[in-house]
Amino acid sequence: MKLTTVGTGTAAPHATRVSAAHLVECGEGPAVRLLLDCGSGAVHRMASLGIAWQAITHVAITHFHADHIADLPLLLMGWRWGQLPPRSAPVTLYGPPGTGALIERMAGVYGAWMLAPGFPFTVRELVPDEVVTLGERVTVTAQPVPHSAESVAYSVCDGERRLVYTGDTGVSEALGVWSAGCDLLLAECSLPETMAIREHLTPRQAGQLAAHAGAQRLVLTHFYPPVEAVNILGEVAECYTGPTVLSTDGWSIEF
Repeated sequence: MKLTTVGTGTAAPHATRVSAAHLVECGEGPAVRLLLDCGSGAVHRMASLGIAWQAITHVAITHFHADHIADLPLLLMGWRWGQLPPRSAPVTLYGPPGTGALIERMAGVYGAWMLAPGFPFTVRELVPDEVVTLGERVTVTAQPVPHSAESVAYSVCDGERRLVYTGDTGVSEALGVWSAGCDLLLAECSLPETMAIREHLTPRQAGQLAAHAGAQRLVLTHFYPPVEAVNILGEVAECYTGPTVLSTDGWSIEF
């Protein structure tokens, strides 16, 4: 399993971080290339990093805030009109309940082509405890998290390794239980303790989540500029002693 943190930023414009997007590559025959979120700047960032955005097989969104979905229309447009020959391979978009209505609203703005982009395009809404299989053996499940009304985290498992992506979340004991034993926890780390709010995690809270889950590795993302001014690793280490990475756009790991 390989993770590439395409976009590690937020809604705050940043010189080196675009908004949320993460690529997970796993499975064999055929390989699964799953894009988790598709925030503003993600599509052009993939191009600048040399990532084969054309080869993405699935997309999953955690919630409906612009810094997690704004580049969805551009990605669909790129598949249809931004390459020759145009895409013919199918794509499935996963999301929480309400995703179908979201795409319809987007189509009302960008055009009806979004509902029929020229290749098989399926929107599938996931409910808690539902397990979907991508390819031959990669499974994906979703778990509600406290951020917006629809927000979910995702678990991606290829039978040997498991990655959990929190999306945007506040403190959640249920998320820690659900993430138990994961090989890699990709967690948001939005704000310093002095700016803590219920809808996001601070470094200490991210560390507490990783410790509660017993995660083998913690990768942090979704940094608002103020949190970059504090000792993130030091504050995480007060609660979690496993390996921790402050991800950047284009950072990757195979595990």
